[in-house]
Amino acid sequence: MIKINLLPYRSTRKKETATQQLIILGAVLTFSLVAVASVYAVTVSKIKTAKSEIARQESELATLKKKIGEIDNLKKLQAEVQKKLDVLSLLRKEKTGPAMRLARLSDNVAPFERLWLTKYAESGAGVAISGLAYNEELIADFMRRTQASPEFVNVELQVSEQQEISGVKLKKFDMTCALNVGKKDDSTKKGAAKK
Repeated sequence: MIKINLLPYRSTRKKETATQQLIILGAVLTFSLVAVASVYAVTVSKIKTAKSEIARQESELATLKKKIGEIDNLKKLQAEVQKKLDVLSLLRKEKTGPAMRLARLSDNVAPFERLWLTKYAESGAGVAISGLAYNEELIADFMRRTQASPEFVNVELQVSEQQEISGVKLKKFDMTCALNVGKKDDSTKKGAAKK
């Protein structure tokens, strides 16, 4: 029988297999390191992108909050202006009150250069007027003009007496009248009809 020594062949083969395994292990480790490094780089890039996006969004949020604050201030100002406009509107609606009556009374006094009013007082629907004039004719003309105005009715002279002021003799007078409440109702009806 023939004997063949196969030992060196096996050891060479074992060395080749071990070398191949080491090369494969090195390739796998290198591939794994490259893969991990790539994943790490991508993750770091995503984190940086997310952080920059967060910073941009926070900046935009701060800008929007500032704008919202300005809008809130504008809304407050608008509400204040609206309140003032409402008050003005109410005053315009109510200007038929004492201011209008005093303007009408002033128109009644204007033609008389020698007649002056010293007191005007409203109490409910009643009005008390006092003044000074040079003579009774001026007082009578003033009373007729007041009676003819649409704001006043039932004009009556209460007192007319002579009074001396700074050496000049004048007639002091007190008169009463009533407010014409029917005129106010008519104007309200006319305003409602126009709307």
